[in-house]
Amino acid sequence: MTKASARNMFIGSTLVVSAILLVLTIMSHQSYPERTHPENITEGVAWGKKVWERHACIDCHTLLGEGAYYAPELGNVIARRGEPYVRTVLTVASTAGWGSTRKMPQFDLSEKDIDSLVEFFKWMGNIDTNNWPPNKEG
Repeated sequence: MTKASARNMFIGSTLVVSAILLVLTIMSHQSYPERTHPENITEGVAWGKKVWERHACIDCHTLLGEGAYYAPELGNVIARRGEPYVRTVLTVASTAGWGSTRKMPQFDLSEKDIDSLVEFFKWMGNIDTNNWPPNKEG
């Protein structure tokens, strides 16, 4: 192989791989509205996301596989545990923390914060993630 043919192979391969990456990126962005249903983002969902960020929940939990793996995945928590269980955890955690060995800290959550977090988790649970996480518990 000559130096010129190696260069041409490098340039051609780079162009082909870049074009494939560009097409996959465009296809991913075009599928977001269908997969995430942004029309279902209410004021409560947006407030729940702010509460999630304000308390840095992702430092312990994961959402759709992103975050720390210290505490359970919360992307599908409503389907997995049910809304009453989630409300109980958030209510107890808002005054005294939750759990024993891996204790969730006390966050001073208001009723609006709890309602909004539940709405946020419901919206997250309806995102089409192509069956991610691979098992029910995340």
